[in-house]
Amino acid sequence: MVRFSKEFKVGLFMVISIAILYLGFNYLKGIDFFSSSNKYYAIYENVNGLNVSNPVLINGFTVGRVSQIRLLQDKTNQILVEIDISGDIVLGDSATATLNSDFLGNKSILLGTGDINRPIEVRDTIIAVMDRGITDILAESAQPVANNLESTIKKINTVLDQLAGEKGKIDSILNNLRLVTENVNYTISRTRYNLDTLTGTFNQAGAAIKTSLDDLKPLLSNMTQFSDSLNNLELSKTLAQANQTLGALTEAVDKFANNEGTLGKLLTSDSLYVNLNNAVRSLDQLLIHIDTQPKHFFAPLGKSSRKIERDRRKAEKGK
Repeated sequence: MVRFSKEFKVGLFMVISIAILYLGFNYLKGIDFFSSSNKYYAIYENVNGLNVSNPVLINGFTVGRVSQIRLLQDKTNQILVEIDISGDIVLGDSATATLNSDFLGNKSILLGTGDINRPIEVRDTIIAVMDRGITDILAESAQPVANNLESTIKKINTVLDQLAGEKGKIDSILNNLRLVTENVNYTISRTRYNLDTLTGTFNQAGAAIKTSLDDLKPLLSNMTQFSDSLNNLELSKTLAQANQTLGALTEAVDKFANNEGTLGKLLTSDSLYVNLNNAVRSLDQLLIHIDTQPKHFFAPLGKSSRKIERDRRKAEKGK
């Protein structure tokens, strides 16, 4: 019986483990070692980060993988990509291999079978197509934004240049704004002070009014008592007597107006006025005579009326 050493057993175990690991890893990547595959080629200007073992998909279904990538220096550094596709997949002469990139940056080849009624041979070259990546889409979308931004920056520079030329006016405006702000602050302070003063005055007035109301309470109580006392008086009897007195007074006035009685005649007749007027006129003539001819009245023994009449005629002839 052949006996193996421990070293041989350990080595064999390691080889088997590495083989299983390799097969399992490639199987997880989509490589099926137990099925046949066909090789095809695609030539790209730029593979944009495509690596060996990246999947080949048809409508999202994995049908193969990238098996090899080579640089073709004799063809202006183009990239030759070798892909392994399941043997049951038929490709037409218009088949395409589109290099694709998702949002996470994972690379893959999207395979278009083309017209399978005109199939191509194994190891033929498929039409290579570069799909627009997210970077290209963003760059294309950002181009108008960049143009608008550039235009906006130019306008801002123009405005800044104009502002630089108007620096004096801007400084004046800022100074005016500062003065306005200070005036507003001063006005607010004064208003606050006035409000505080007004509030204090209102408080004092309220306190004075409260004191006055407290002082008025006894007076109101006395007024209530006075009103009650008035209610207890015989007001109806007093009013009746007042009405009787007013009636008598009205009757007396009517008699005066109707020339009844001595006082009524005296008030309404003009004879007393005429007699008084004549008496005043005679008195006035007497005083004038006394003033002009005092000897008629104050000479010794006086003069008779005839002499007085004679003196009057002489005075009239002398005129």
